[in-house]
Amino acid sequence: VQPAMLGLWSLLLLWGLATPCQGLLETVGTLARIDKDELGKAIQNSLVGGPILQNVLGSVTAVNQGLLGSGGLLGGGGLLGHGGVFGVVEELSGLKIEELTLPKESLKLLPGFGVQLNLHTKVGMHCSGPLGGLLQLAAEVNVTSRVALGVSSRGTPILILKRCSTLLGHISLFSGLLPTPLFGVVEQMLFKVLPGLLCPVVDSVLGVVNELLGAVLGLVPLGALGSLEFSLATLPLISNQYIELDINPIVKSVAGDIIDFPKSPAPAKVPPKEDHTSQVTVPLYLFNTMFGLLQTNGALDMDITPELVSSNVPLTTTDLAALLPEALGKLPLHQHLLLSLRVKEAPTVTLNNKKALVSLLANIHVLFYVPQGTPESLFELNSVMILRAQLTPSATKLHISLCLERLSVKVASSFTYAFDESRLEEWLSHVVRVVYAPKLNVALDVGIPLPKVLNISFSSSVLEIIENAVVLTVPS
Repeated sequence: VQPAMLGLWSLLLLWGLATPCQGLLETVGTLARIDKDELGKAIQNSLVGGPILQNVLGSVTAVNQGLLGSGGLLGGGGLLGHGGVFGVVEELSGLKIEELTLPKESLKLLPGFGVQLNLHTKVGMHCSGPLGGLLQLAAEVNVTSRVALGVSSRGTPILILKRCSTLLGHISLFSGLLPTPLFGVVEQMLFKVLPGLLCPVVDSVLGVVNELLGAVLGLVPLGALGSLEFSLATLPLISNQYIELDINPIVKSVAGDIIDFPKSPAPAKVPPKEDHTSQVTVPLYLFNTMFGLLQTNGALDMDITPELVSSNVPLTTTDLAALLPEALGKLPLHQHLLLSLRVKEAPTVTLNNKKALVSLLANIHVLFYVPQGTPESLFELNSVMILRAQLTPSATKLHISLCLERLSVKVASSFTYAFDESRLEEWLSHVVRVVYAPKLNVALDVGIPLPKVLNISFSSSVLEIIENAVVLTVPS
């Protein structure tokens, strides 16, 4: 017979009073649907321990011991150690905790109400004293806690322990002799001290989960572009399988000023979330915002010269005259070309039919010059570039890589004879693919930040491009 038993802790988390719907996404914010399995992992990890737990509580000395191990609540000067709360019991009856195994969690989401969490543990005790010999005991305990959802001073969701009580179950004697009257004394002592022993454990668990919840809403740096701050747009919602957070992205400049790019009124039809998966929806607004920031900061502009490119990119007057001999045949040969490319307005992103496309309008000013000479203008073109976006999720970001799909140009002004600009499109497409697109991809390396939802990694997520949004699905 094992000198321990199975107990039950129940927490009731008062999280929301509404149930998520699976229709249109009516906001332009980021929608996060957190599966109950992920919440269970966060709670279990808070007990097991690890870097986050150590940083928050500072009481865990070994990963495999967690809150209840040596140096934790049971160790040394912890709650159950020498001089702790259980010292009262030790003085009166000689009882000491011998075993309190790491709890295993199971939880149930209550639609429109909250969460019921069960933590199963084994508690074993022993005592020695006037009775003679060693007694080994085990007790069943149910700890019920009520936790309300509030708002911290930082404006983040926070779980607050409102009430905690314990219900003492069956007490078993595994070895030794204990007269019935003393058995009752032990029972009374446990009834008095167990709330002081176990309720702080519940509070500690909530502290770790609150740190994870608070990390959802934070400031994410975007390098020289500024920063992105996430905030809750509405109260959290809850169904029987997941918790839904409607997160509003706020873009700020390097100086901290809010940048308000136009938001598309078009909604996105968010697909239903499958069981045992978590889901994050990245709206079209974030894509347009990212490219808007790049355009505003001049990161999409480029001056292309032979000195900056490889020899297989034709950038001389000889190459250009071969394309348009009627208009440019009298140009001095073998002189360098300068392509001054300027993007005057923010590119437009289209998300639809499992494709992500970027439409970029650029003015291309073509000039020629001798090395160290002053460039002379030839003509200006208005170009439309359609670039296909390859989307790749990492642990915390959605990365974008562009390649040219097609390009068209129209003459804006010319200092030469009239010519058919379509004959330049193949040449310019080659220059864009070899020179300009790689430059864009360097600028895009910052990526689109994803909200930190209970430390979920999106690196293994399944990516789906739907109309006006991208959906990332992560198996639990």
